[in-house]
Amino acid sequence: MSAVAGAPPITPGTGDAPEKRGMTRGRKIAYSVVAAWLGGVIFFILIYGFKGNKAPDVASGAFSPVDEFRLDTWFEAGPVAFNKGVLYLLIAVAITLGLMIYVARRLKQRPGRLQVVVESFYDFTRNMSRENLDTNLQRKYFPLIATIFVFILVSNLIGYIPLPVNSGDKFKIFGAHIPSLQIFAADTNVAYPLILALSVFVLFTYEGVKHHGPIGYVKSLMPGGVKGPIVLLIFPIEIMSNFLRLISLTVRLWANLLAGHLLIAFMGGELGVLVGDPWVSWLLLPFGVAIFMFEAVLIAGLQAFIFAILTAIYIGGSVESH
Repeated sequence: MSAVAGAPPITPGTGDAPEKRGMTRGRKIAYSVVAAWLGGVIFFILIYGFKGNKAPDVASGAFSPVDEFRLDTWFEAGPVAFNKGVLYLLIAVAITLGLMIYVARRLKQRPGRLQVVVESFYDFTRNMSRENLDTNLQRKYFPLIATIFVFILVSNLIGYIPLPVNSGDKFKIFGAHIPSLQIFAADTNVAYPLILALSVFVLFTYEGVKHHGPIGYVKSLMPGGVKGPIVLLIFPIEIMSNFLRLISLTVRLWANLLAGHLLIAFMGGELGVLVGDPWVSWLLLPFGVAIFMFEAVLIAGLQAFIFAILTAIYIGGSVESH
């Protein structure tokens, strides 16, 4: 029997052509989201048109985007005025202490996932301290640097969780007035990063004076090799730059978090409210979500890292001679 006669029959329409596959689930979801977004923009334009229709509070100027960062006092406990800024700080303290105590009490020879994360963080902050501090200062200030890193990180991250803290805008549930949901970070109040920066400034100034003496510390601020009349120009600049560290530490943390939250608010709907066009809010919503993810994933950790490593650099640099 020949090879042709023994071969199985060939079904028409089949062969070696590659089989066509359907669209993947991820692509279907992406196309559906884009279609819903474009459909929403068209829907709001058809319903409301392009003519702005501002709300009365917006038209009269009673509403302002910066109002959500205002710290309204809820009640007072002695000298402390309790507001949402204080609440977020207390939440950050509770989470930081609770997480560290939880892990410390459950250390195992074969660590779980949470312990692996904490140990990786420990190594990371230890290396940060080791690279910028000598042995004595590292042993002394590593706990502080690690605590600053964790505390700012936790404080930043909870700032992206909506909580009912907007006392300026309330809604009713069973007759009770409940504050509206809002994302808020304690860092957006300049007093918080200022206190942290002032503490760091005092510490590295103390270590510099302790190591060099008062006069020696001032002299150590001058770059090496600078002599002659140019000293009269360089010396005031170096003194000023030393104090500018206080401002840079404060403004860097405060401005980044404040700008990020403002961008999320504007792109998440407030710009459409201000111009009175609902389609603008819907159009910018994906950008608001993208900025939210960028801020929560990258900026929150990056700003905590920058503040912590600058703390180590400033303390380590205070005992060195330029």
